[in-house]
Amino acid sequence: MSADGRDADAQGMKLAAPREPANLTSRLKALAARVIPDRVLVKSGPPGPRRVALTFDDGPHAMTDTYLDLLDRYHVRATFFLVGAECARYPDAVLRIVARGHEVAGHGYTHTAFPNLRVAELRDELARTAALLPPAPTARPLVRPPFGATSIRSLAVSAQAGYTSVLWSRDSDDCRTTSTDDIVARLAPEALTPGEIVLLHEGQEWTLAALPRALEALAASGWQTVTVGDMIDDPGKRPAIER
Repeated sequence: MSADGRDADAQGMKLAAPREPANLTSRLKALAARVIPDRVLVKSGPPGPRRVALTFDDGPHAMTDTYLDLLDRYHVRATFFLVGAECARYPDAVLRIVARGHEVAGHGYTHTAFPNLRVAELRDELARTAALLPPAPTARPLVRPPFGATSIRSLAVSAQAGYTSVLWSRDSDDCRTTSTDDIVARLAPEALTPGEIVLLHEGQEWTLAALPRALEALAASGWQTVTVGDMIDDPGKRPAIER
């Protein structure tokens, strides 16, 4: 295996299962997502300028500051979907993410798939995580369901609690591969369409190693990196990111 494609098992990491091919169920879910109002569920932003929203799941983490330093170097702001239990473990990291100009939102308290939770449990997960985060700058606070798992019930409960659920339109596959080349290829400018919301993860050295090449390619091709809030809110409310 190449130096940038380290063996995940040797590092104590367990990669996600390979992506399943599209089937009737997945096609029906995709169709349903198109008719659900944007205030309930979003997977991407509006088409138009070459803008992409980078999102990082599962933090905060011991490596969070290293991610923040790298994003600072490239003048990039991103959205961090944070696990409540990890926020309780690294409360100062949450403050540093916000202080460095990034957006934070919830990713469940225990990282349990929302459809597997009872209504009261889901409401509790949302509330406990929100209590550890600063107030949301968007009109509606954002939440990312763990594993991207949703159901009509979980979306309804989240929406009734005032949240917009955020999935993604571009998966970096950094939870399925340790190859930086593969991750960079998934984020190549020619592979993206305007308005993409990109899924990435914290706490992974290979993700961190892939980011400089990916960010340099995006900047060279004239792409603007924004937060999810920037992407889906009224763009007139927020300043453009300077490069």
